[in-house]
Amino acid sequence: MPALLLIAHGSRDPRHAATVAALVEEVRAQRPGTEVATAYLDHCAPRIPQVAGRLADAGDAVAVPLLLNRAFHAKHDIPAALRAAGSRLPVAEVLGPSPLLLAALDRRLAEAGLDVTSPAVRARTGVVLAAAGSSDPAADAATRAVAAEWRRTRGWAAVEVAYASATGPRVPDALAALRTAGAERTAVSPYLLAPGLLPDRITAAAAGADVLADTLGPAPELATLLLERYDEARQTVQTVPALTA
Repeated sequence: MPALLLIAHGSRDPRHAATVAALVEEVRAQRPGTEVATAYLDHCAPRIPQVAGRLADAGDAVAVPLLLNRAFHAKHDIPAALRAAGSRLPVAEVLGPSPLLLAALDRRLAEAGLDVTSPAVRARTGVVLAAAGSSDPAADAATRAVAAEWRRTRGWAAVEVAYASATGPRVPDALAALRTAGAERTAVSPYLLAPGLLPDRITAAAAGADVLADTLGPAPELATLLLERYDEARQTVQTVPALTA
């Protein structure tokens, strides 16, 4: 069976790499016997060239981006890093959109104390889906589509999108919009994979919310989704061309 190469962005914050390591352990627990390796685009080691070359030499592998949207990192940075490594590894699709991401968001809100199983609670609660934000309009549109689907399938009073970087709206703006829409309670749910600068920024801005969820982190649903993307890529191989002279 091909190895699974998990490609994460990386961060100077040590909590990021610790979260990725915990997620890898969850993937291994769900799929015993599958080799799982990790490589980073930036800040952390090992980098993509170090790991991609070794896996290519060892045989089959599939690269799975630990990314929520198909933005700049997925479209440009990862393919470029693989090409620079002379790698022809197949690359899986990014994680979003998926019902499993909505289930992971539900999990984190429940852990934060919100009764997500109660239709009455959901109908009174407005949620801020707090994402990183992107200069790619398609990526931001995808995040807004996730918010719309989350409201439609769960029956929240409202779901507003806020961004920790790029242009607004910011979390306080989104919380105000929820209250204007009639939400009796408010929750902030980071649509981010691991702790770091942007989640800390969201936490600081969410002081007015009734509930603040954690990042998605090593949620079981996230590990299941990574394995789904891995399996899909094994069936429909899309390789990144190696560098040519």
